[in-house]
Amino acid sequence: MIIDGKQVAAQVRAEVAAAVKELEARGRTPGLTVVRVGDDPASAVYVRGKRKACEEVGIRSVEHHLPATTSQAELLALVRQLNADPSVDGILVQLPLPKGLDESEILDAIDPGKDVDGFHPLNVGALCLGKPAPRPCTPHGVMRLLAEAGCDPKGKRALVIGRSHIVGKPMALMLLEKHATVTIAHSRTADLAAEVARADIVVAAIGKAEMIRGEWVKPGAVVIDVGMNRKPDGKLCGDVEYAAAAERAAAITPVPGGVGPMTIAMLLVNTVELARTRT
Repeated sequence: MIIDGKQVAAQVRAEVAAAVKELEARGRTPGLTVVRVGDDPASAVYVRGKRKACEEVGIRSVEHHLPATTSQAELLALVRQLNADPSVDGILVQLPLPKGLDESEILDAIDPGKDVDGFHPLNVGALCLGKPAPRPCTPHGVMRLLAEAGCDPKGKRALVIGRSHIVGKPMALMLLEKHATVTIAHSRTADLAAEVARADIVVAAIGKAEMIRGEWVKPGAVVIDVGMNRKPDGKLCGDVEYAAAAERAAAITPVPGGVGPMTIAMLLVNTVELARTRT
């Protein structure tokens, strides 16, 4: 089974659009504000994609595009202004920020109740404790893909490859929340092949092209490939050797068209959920 992230994301967007209409009937249009600093080309593309997705489902989208010369104090002042603005439900500061700006201080300054990315320490703590809070969008999307594939993590061995704050760590916590037995592998894991061979669920988020060999995958496992890498010939590929893994896996996400579309879809979900807390 190929898990079609585009199809699932379209389904999620339809659900969000219905929720937006329900909120509008109660007098509130959800609002997402994106802050972009500098002219990083990839960031510009991502922000355009987010704005388009917002428009499609009826979420009000605002972008603050600041010059690369913006100081830490100026950026903090904008974040505090958005925190105080009652029309703003979600705040997203597009990363990476230009050199000289402290990303950690900026993200920590966002009101946890408007932290649509789920990166604020209070929201990370809530995830650890199993309390309601915005969940980081990519792992949130992975959990939805597993559900759509009919994969219940309960009692299964889950392997998360990668330990980033954005994907790996929250992914492990979210799988644990659903009663999986979770292992985190990383660059210093002694025998990665053996860890993959034991896993019923593999979530690869290491950022290295086709590092996970298809022959390592346990027959019948579910493989979610978060990686997005470009080969020397320009083609996109994931962290998993797709063709060989697909022969052994019960279900697998393609790259592109797997996890990618889900990240923005879950950003919309988080925005609506935060708006609900203000109605």
